[in-house]
Amino acid sequence: MSDRRRKPAAGRLALRQGKVDMSHGSGGRAMAQLIEEIFLKHLDNPLLRQGDDFAVMDMPPGRLVMSTDGHVVSPLFFPGGDIGELAVNGTVNDVAMSGARVLHLSAGFIIEEGFPLADLDRIVGSMARAAETAGVTIATGDTKVVERGKGDGVFISTTGIGVLADGVRISGKRAAPGDAVIVSGGIGEHGVAIMASREGLGFETDILSDTAPLNGLVAAMVAAVPDIHVLRDPTRGGLAATLNEIAHQAGVGIRLEEARIPLRPEVAGACELLGLDPLNVACEGRLIAICAAEDAERLLAAMRAHPLGRDAAIIGRVVEDPERFVTMRTGMGGERVVDWIAGEQLPRIC
Repeated sequence: MSDRRRKPAAGRLALRQGKVDMSHGSGGRAMAQLIEEIFLKHLDNPLLRQGDDFAVMDMPPGRLVMSTDGHVVSPLFFPGGDIGELAVNGTVNDVAMSGARVLHLSAGFIIEEGFPLADLDRIVGSMARAAETAGVTIATGDTKVVERGKGDGVFISTTGIGVLADGVRISGKRAAPGDAVIVSGGIGEHGVAIMASREGLGFETDILSDTAPLNGLVAAMVAAVPDIHVLRDPTRGGLAATLNEIAHQAGVGIRLEEARIPLRPEVAGACELLGLDPLNVACEGRLIAICAAEDAERLLAAMRAHPLGRDAAIIGRVVEDPERFVTMRTGMGGERVVDWIAGEQLPRIC
């Protein structure tokens, strides 16, 4: 996508049977037509209509928050979502984890020659719906086309900006001994949905990806408890990696209760079949919150009052530990270390 609005080529794109070719990334009429008939058709808004290679926007008062992410998920379409929806929600959530109000996104596309125009149209339409749900605009973007065999369909990179109100100080460094650890819902559903749609894995499940924009949930949480210490979305590496990141960042330990962690039986069964630990499986519509113990019940109530937090649960606490271990009391009454995942259990998950 580019924001220049040239005169389109003659005739309409053959969306049903057409393919992306190298001319669609050339900067000429074919590229202008691709932008007009796919990207602007779905994403048109006053910022894109400025027609420049940049977007000029007014910013409300507050501190600027910015995050960027690349999306290379395989397959591109999976139960409960697709790469377009994921690209919007992933960056919305990264900005929202600061407690900020998310305003705008940019989107960069790298498309492989021969990619079906119908699939591209479907992906961009999904992005538009996800942005509308999240209440954000896609303000600017770029499109590149690479030769056949030098990509894998489409990759999408998104950057988001938001504004953070004075007094909100959310950071992994703020986790402190005695704090409560809360998760907003069942873990592992995105990763299992991706795995179930991979060729050759040989199992079926009705689990859908949990991909969702969490900025509305975060706004309700901050309104209820302005002094939330930490927010983080457990994407790659799942709950285990995210909590280890926080423990190392804050110089603390974390103790979990396995029986309290929301986990659908279907997710547990799929993970058992594949030899995976659900704590390592990615989520795309869940968050971890850490707050002072005295605020925990109030924060939990605010989360459960929101559709994306109705299954929220307090799953553990922050403790003093110079070794910065994350441990868990198991359902059998024992205790085990919840470590970082070794290597990559499943590539291209988001």
